[in-house]
Amino acid sequence: MAQDTCIEFNDVVAGYKDFMILNKLSFKAKRGTITLLLGPNGAGKSTVLKTLFGLLKPRQGQITLDGQVVNGISQKALLALGIAFVPQGRNLFGQLTVFENLELGGITLGMKTTHERIPEVLEFFPRVKERMNSPASALSGGEQKQLEIGRALLLRPKVILIDEPSIGLSPMVVADVFKLLRKLADQGTTVLMVEQNVKSALKISDEAIALESGRLVLQKPASELLADPHIERLFLGGAHTTAAASPVCASA
Repeated sequence: MAQDTCIEFNDVVAGYKDFMILNKLSFKAKRGTITLLLGPNGAGKSTVLKTLFGLLKPRQGQITLDGQVVNGISQKALLALGIAFVPQGRNLFGQLTVFENLELGGITLGMKTTHERIPEVLEFFPRVKERMNSPASALSGGEQKQLEIGRALLLRPKVILIDEPSIGLSPMVVADVFKLLRKLADQGTTVLMVEQNVKSALKISDEAIALESGRLVLQKPASELLADPHIERLFLGGAHTTAAASPVCASA
């Protein structure tokens, strides 16, 4: 394995009961970078994150983190290895305060360590910091997403898996979230992201991976993909494997 490889999927097959989503998927994500997963609905993007975080067990193939095989180990063990997952939608306890939600995010750390880290995390989110005693349900959509990310940062993760962070957020808040993810990557965190706001996400990403039917069809620097006039068709219609050798070719 290359020294700078953080995440590696090797011929991974995974899905739900008898319905396979990932079909011998292989790719690598470098340490301290943002890797963006692209592809049409059903391509397997979110399934990659769920399989890596142990919510789905691979039927075959191997997943490694920094060279260590992590196939199907528990979420608690993955958290201990430094993997944090921020799923789609809102995943907060609405009736609990901001502070209480953060406490729950650090439950594997113990309260002493959690309380020491909460002020550190809140420096990233001044608006959320102002609302420490408010119920999470009273926060705006952008503040709730920031709280979710902050909860993940309590673990000081090596890897952040984040699924559609821009859903329901204003462009200004999306820009702030993307700026934070870029900052974290620059500080050494590996980010694996699914995001439908393709052009904005490519601007802050290092690498882009396109999936179709659970297989890798393209992997290249995000800057190159951003410059390609076919990017919208790639995203909306799916890239064909016959075109994987060309810059991008897609059809609706």
